[in-house]
Amino acid sequence: MANQGAKKRREENTRHMNNLFRIIIVSNAVYILLRAGFFYSTFTWLHWIGLIITSGAYYLCYKQLESMAKPAYTDDGELLDGGFDMSTGGACGYLHDVIYITCFVQLTSIISGKFWWIYAVIPAFAAYKGWGLIKGFLPSGSEGIGEDEKTRKKREKMEKKASRGKFVKAKGR
Repeated sequence: MANQGAKKRREENTRHMNNLFRIIIVSNAVYILLRAGFFYSTFTWLHWIGLIITSGAYYLCYKQLESMAKPAYTDDGELLDGGFDMSTGGACGYLHDVIYITCFVQLTSIISGKFWWIYAVIPAFAAYKGWGLIKGFLPSGSEGIGEDEKTRKKREKMEKKASRGKFVKAKGR
């Protein structure tokens, strides 16, 4: 019964990574089969570049997720940790988003090359998140501005009210 949670997470991660691998393989196969096979007359060198870019995005994201999902074992082979929980947000969620957006762009670009513009969402979102991070380190310009009398009095009143303890009436028995 020991390490049941770790064993369960290892199995979930293995199943999840296998599903992601299938999605990636099917997307690439459909793209190559339809775009390079069926619509061969319109398949140009730009499409090869697109295939290389999407394959690179798949590879980088999948390898990062694979390293996160890798379980940890002791020297004698006992399971210590089942790996990172793939259902959490943060970097893991962003990597999943990149894989799913890449899949969408790759499959819809079979219909029209204009769908490649959707791929611009990824660097735009990264710039948005990065700007929020950078902005936190920059000094804010409002420190030198003094507050007016009304705002100061209101703030002092709220601070005084917050510093007083709250009294709770207890019912007598």
